[in-house]
Amino acid sequence: MKNTGLGLFLLVVFIGGIYAALVIAPPSSKDEPLSEQTQYLSWYPQARALADFTLTKHTNVPFTNEDLMGKWTLAFVGYTFCPDICPVTLSEISEIYPEITAIEAKHPLQVWFLSVDPKRDTVERLNEYINYFNADFVGSTGPHEQIFPLVRSMGMMYSLSESTDNENYLVDHSASIVVINPKGNVVGRFKPKQQAGKLAISDMQQIKQDLPIILASD
Repeated sequence: MKNTGLGLFLLVVFIGGIYAALVIAPPSSKDEPLSEQTQYLSWYPQARALADFTLTKHTNVPFTNEDLMGKWTLAFVGYTFCPDICPVTLSEISEIYPEITAIEAKHPLQVWFLSVDPKRDTVERLNEYINYFNADFVGSTGPHEQIFPLVRSMGMMYSLSESTDNENYLVDHSASIVVINPKGNVVGRFKPKQQAGKLAISDMQQIKQDLPIILASD
């Protein structure tokens, strides 16, 4: 009889311990991988090293891999003559910029616009374009020999859909917003939101929701 009572007591203690562990003191979400803590960022299986590059910043100074070190970067590929996706995306990023740069983080955040149309996007034009949206943004351009492998290493693409002899030629390009960590490696991207009848651009509310988790990491 005593053994039965002791067994019941130990069973109650065991069940109580499990309850306390799961309900009273559940496991911390901080122990989960970042990919499971965020809702919207499409994480790459592994962080990707960017191709080495030397571009020209919109302020007419060199812009290299070193300029990505020690900060988080939201990168967007496009061109200043883009009729829709680029101006809308940059405008919407600018709207949330005060909020996302105010997020408590170990490293600062920057926004980088990479022009893939070096023929028309001179430094002067790029400087005017960047300052129109937000003077804190970084713009850069350079020859295709530098840009193409860089864009590809981001997991993005661009292509000239027609001859550049036509002054109004268009450039096809990815519309995702890429996230680059303070080590200068690409970790993932916010993909465009696909809705019938609407422009396919990344959702700024989704970015705002995931960024505090992303920026809190190393």
